[in-house]
Amino acid sequence: MMHNGQVFILAIIALGILGGVAKMWIRAQHGYPIESRRRQRDRSRGDRFVDDASPDAERKIHLLSSENERLVGQVSRLEERIAVLERIATDPAERTAREIDALR
Repeated sequence: MMHNGQVFILAIIALGILGGVAKMWIRAQHGYPIESRRRQRDRSRGDRFVDDASPDAERKIHLLSSENERLVGQVSRLEERIAVLERIATDPAERTAREIDALR
C-alpha cells in the first residue's frame, strides 16, 4: 500500500508528463517545431546550427517555390475559365448564340 508521500510524488510526476505532452500538442497544432531538450539548451546559449541552411534545404525551398509559381499560374487560368463558364451560364441564350456565331 502506498503512503501519502508516494502518491503525492507520483501525482507531481504525472502532472509534469501531462504538461509536456500538452505543450508539444499545442506547439504541433500551431505549426511550431518540436525541438529536443538538447537543441533547446544549445539555442538558449546562442549556438547557431549549420544544418538550417543545408544544400538539401535550399534545394527543397527552390523546388517548392517553383511548384508554387506553377500552381499560382494554374489557379489563375482556372479562375479565368470559371468566369467564362459563369458568364455563359448566366447570359441569355440568344446573346450566347450570337457570340458563338460571331466567332465562326
